[in-house]
Amino acid sequence: MKSQNKEILKFCAEKGFLVDSDLLELFSETSDVESIKLIIERVKTYTHQNILTKNLFERNREQFNRFFLDLPEENKKNLERLRIKLGLSIEISKESDFDENFKAELKLLSDKNLKDKQNSWEKDSFEKNINILSYTPKNNDKLEVKSFVNHFRKRFSDLREILQERFELDNLLSIDKISKYKQGVSIIGMVYSKSVTKNKNILLEVEDLTGRIKVLVSKSKVDLYKIAEEICLDSVLGFRCSGDDKILFANGIFFPDSKIPERKRSPVEEYALFIGDLHFGSKLFLKEGFFKFFNYLKGDLRGFDRDEVKKIKYLFIVGDIVTGVGNYPGQENDLNVVDLEEQFIELAKILEKIPEHIKVIISPGNHDGVRIMEPQPVFDIKYAWPIYQLKNAIITENPCMLNIGAQDTFVGFDVLTYHGFSYPYYAGTIPELIKKKAMNSPEEIMKYLLKHRHLAPTYGSTQAYPHKEDRLMIKNVPDIFVSGHTHKCGISYYNNILIISTSCWEAMTPYQEKFGNEPDHCKVPMVNLKTRTVKILDFE
Repeated sequence: MKSQNKEILKFCAEKGFLVDSDLLELFSETSDVESIKLIIERVKTYTHQNILTKNLFERNREQFNRFFLDLPEENKKNLERLRIKLGLSIEISKESDFDENFKAELKLLSDKNLKDKQNSWEKDSFEKNINILSYTPKNNDKLEVKSFVNHFRKRFSDLREILQERFELDNLLSIDKISKYKQGVSIIGMVYSKSVTKNKNILLEVEDLTGRIKVLVSKSKVDLYKIAEEICLDSVLGFRCSGDDKILFANGIFFPDSKIPERKRSPVEEYALFIGDLHFGSKLFLKEGFFKFFNYLKGDLRGFDRDEVKKIKYLFIVGDIVTGVGNYPGQENDLNVVDLEEQFIELAKILEKIPEHIKVIISPGNHDGVRIMEPQPVFDIKYAWPIYQLKNAIITENPCMLNIGAQDTFVGFDVLTYHGFSYPYYAGTIPELIKKKAMNSPEEIMKYLLKHRHLAPTYGSTQAYPHKEDRLMIKNVPDIFVSGHTHKCGISYYNNILIISTSCWEAMTPYQEKFGNEPDHCKVPMVNLKTRTVKILDFE
């Protein structure tokens, strides 16, 4: 065995992965071991595979070719033979079935002197005033019943800690400490079940880490009863009660709730834009409105303030950036671009025209080829690699908390982004939200979840992936909370928190029509971070 092979194998063993014999044989044909190590490490980081194979290079040819291109010129020459044998030196030009008019419009959007795309999968921290505050560590543990138990226990403990600060919860006890003698007592518990008795009272079964007890809410207490009607299963609440260890009678119900003391204002005039649900690749994609928007970003659209455009620093895109494939039966009939990777390729051709002074924060949704279970990881680089090539893009998970606009004398704004996959459940389950037709008023759903300090408190309202930390819990209260999914534009405030729901860039679908949804098209909320004024830009 050649000495460089031993060195490569030792390097791989130290990093915790293997190289198959075919790939190792190819590596042995070059003496530039340090460059090979760098390539191997990048491929491992990119794929998260434990075994590196020649086939792996073939499947990810487009992206891996860029790894070689990023090397210094001298190293590139040394590895040229290896690149050829791996099939990476051949330029790949993919043509889609996209309509020719659209391609022509793309060409018009192109900047003649556009710089070569940079590989952004390994970004420097050029985003000095953007800081990602939440991150889901990779979980390699086998999913077991105890995974879910520990997940819910941690959620309960964290929310209990918040509720313990409520002064109204006097004589706070764990359930196993409640006496058999009638008394006034407060408890904090997770709602296990909810029912209506034959006398029309609401009966809750509530549990903590020590036990379970029934809590009755009398219909005679009108205001309290109304609150109880809005309670969802698995929510963690505080109860002020009277009773004994058999049953408690509620006198007060308290939510963890979300509030901030004031509405922050930036010392500099900067603007943030919010969009979502592009559904790029759909036959119903509203390309005319989308191109108007991009001409606006470039300062080329008449009727808009160019000086204002120059002050746009942030563009949030909160999921469903492509329409995906196989999301529902018969979707192939609704597609203009029928391949998932191709959807990302064509979309990136547009997004790369966004002026470089605008930082683009992009998170996934349920159509974007990532797992449905939440929290959702970043886009699968196997398909979405063109998005990772965008020079001014920051790719995040869903949900994500990040800070923007920080200055030397200003802490910045905490922004919570969540696509909103859980929203239909609450819109169709909670009486008050049903009454308000909340899918057409998504800001009401967002207020409801802020009150519960959780993006999907009821297990089953979305598919949840259990982690040691419940990533769907709103542990820290944001300044701005933004969502998509409903295709409805909405702006509101809740306890000084700015709530933004984004519109969509897809025409009315039969599915939406079936459920009576009334989507908004091509509307873009714009927030002046200095004055806190919100303006809706309309490109329909």
